[in-house]
Amino acid sequence: MAADDRIYRVIFLNQDQVYELYAKHVYQSELWGFLQVEEFVFGNRSELVVDPGEEKLKQQFADVKCSYIPMQAVIRIDEVNNEGVAKISDAKGTITAFPMPVPPKS
Repeated sequence: MAADDRIYRVIFLNQDQVYELYAKHVYQSELWGFLQVEEFVFGNRSELVVDPGEEKLKQQFADVKCSYIPMQAVIRIDEVNNEGVAKISDAKGTITAFPMPVPPKS
């Protein structure tokens, strides 16, 4: 798979909901403690069946060039072969924050 063909599934916690989004680029941000996500990928508009959850996410991220997600909110990042359906679900069960190292003192 070529570098420009990669698609990442990013799952993170946002206000007691679990977001599952697909993007072409995922980086460690220059902002300490944040993940940088760019070029969100959503299903084609030509599809007959429209998922209201995915439509809500499309609208929410329509004008977003780049999103910065706190590292402690990230649940999982997967490199996948094909995009899936973006969705929002309620956070159920126990989700433990990703451990963060203490920044060095200047």
